[in-house]
Amino acid sequence: MKNKKIILWDHDGVLVDTEKWYFEATRKALSEFEIEVDKLRYLDFMQDGKSMWSLAYSKGFSDKMISDQRKKRDIYYQDFLLNKDIEIPGVEETLAALCMTYSMAIVTTSKRKDFELIHKNRSIVRFMDFVMTVEDYRKAKPDPEPYLAALKKYGAVPQEAIVIEDSGRGLRSAVAAGIDCIVVENEFTSTHDFTMAKMILKSITDLKKVLIN
Repeated sequence: MKNKKIILWDHDGVLVDTEKWYFEATRKALSEFEIEVDKLRYLDFMQDGKSMWSLAYSKGFSDKMISDQRKKRDIYYQDFLLNKDIEIPGVEETLAALCMTYSMAIVTTSKRKDFELIHKNRSIVRFMDFVMTVEDYRKAKPDPEPYLAALKKYGAVPQEAIVIEDSGRGLRSAVAAGIDCIVVENEFTSTHDFTMAKMILKSITDLKKVLIN
């Protein structure tokens, strides 16, 4: 794309197929509070950047009980990360091609400990200038702060970058930051609103055709 020098990558659902497992871990943890969560409701909360744990607060659970249960959710999620297939075909070959033309970074709402676990035996990070996890900014997506913080690290303006996302929450974050956003379809987030996307692609491998002249 003309004048684009930087690609800012979302992580979960774009580079690794982890979003459904975070949902399953959250659903399992909340079910132990006798709170049942279906996928559609979870996706609605996700798109708006709202926490599912507000449901536990509304049922009268204390801060400590919720904090302890969230820790259990994290354990469930990490077990999924270690034991489920989270690979997305074509990721590494796409990154290898695009890094020859663009500076690249990951901007994710993942916790750093989860990110490091995911990439313990993977080589995706070698294509990136830096990684920003949820600990690196105050407000998470759909707030624009994560992508604005990444631009600041590059000393760049929004017009020089493109964001790659798979969720309505991430798309809204990019648009609010003034950055064009390409959405790569992910079955898990297919109900989200992507009308503000610059374009929607079927596969991450399609990015080579779109972004390499």
